[in-house]
Amino acid sequence: MKRRKELRLENYDYTTDGYYFVTVCTYYSRPYIVGTNRDVVARFIEHISAKIKGVSVDSCMLMPTHIHLILILVQCELKLGELVRRLKAVTSKESGIKLWQPNYYEHIIRNETALSRIRKYIVNNPLAEKIEFTQFYK
Repeated sequence: MKRRKELRLENYDYTTDGYYFVTVCTYYSRPYIVGTNRDVVARFIEHISAKIKGVSVDSCMLMPTHIHLILILVQCELKLGELVRRLKAVTSKESGIKLWQPNYYEHIIRNETALSRIRKYIVNNPLAEKIEFTQFYK
């Protein structure tokens, strides 16, 4: 039986304060993040810092088949994986369909240069894909 590739850094504490780049894809890359579903996801992200102590959103881009987030953790009470799990669970339940694929991609942002490069990527990603998008900045 094939083993699934491990996406997380071994022995890394994902409650560590810092910036994290997260990408979550829709189930089978279907364009689910449109209309009402888009509003559900956007509302969750906009209110995440009020609901979960120690987390805020630096940048966010919603596209029909995936979302990009830069999350800032400062003495967060939850691990990054639990934050993503809650995002996926709450938005799927509220939308009434299975919105998300089983996993997510993350990158620990270690310096200002990387942060700047990832912010540019998030802004330019929809332009490269030539699709409609929604953008939030704190």
